[in-house]
Amino acid sequence: MSYEFSVGVGLSYEIRIVESARYTSTLSIKQTTKDMPSYLTPSMTVRLYHDARMAEVINSQNTGALEPSYEYPNLKMRQRNEKHMVNIFLAEWLNFCLQHSSNVTSEA
Repeated sequence: MSYEFSVGVGLSYEIRIVESARYTSTLSIKQTTKDMPSYLTPSMTVRLYHDARMAEVINSQNTGALEPSYEYPNLKMRQRNEKHMVNIFLAEWLNFCLQHSSNVTSEA
């Protein structure tokens, strides 16, 4: 199942349920704005923990699984707290969407 919605003028997003289990769900979230190059559009995989009422970004920008922290420097030049930063981005993005959402549609 997927949901598409618009935020503000010209920003559209899709949330797709990838996997659903008793205690967790995995979602794919991506910006689907047509006039933006794909490398500039946010995309992430998020795991929801129903019992803990928590969300965690497990993949961002198709870079593979994120480690809790990284030694620095490292071969991929990831920041020490990169996972923490993408989780903060998710929280800020969700708040933005809640404040500016105008149109939500559902597809089976």
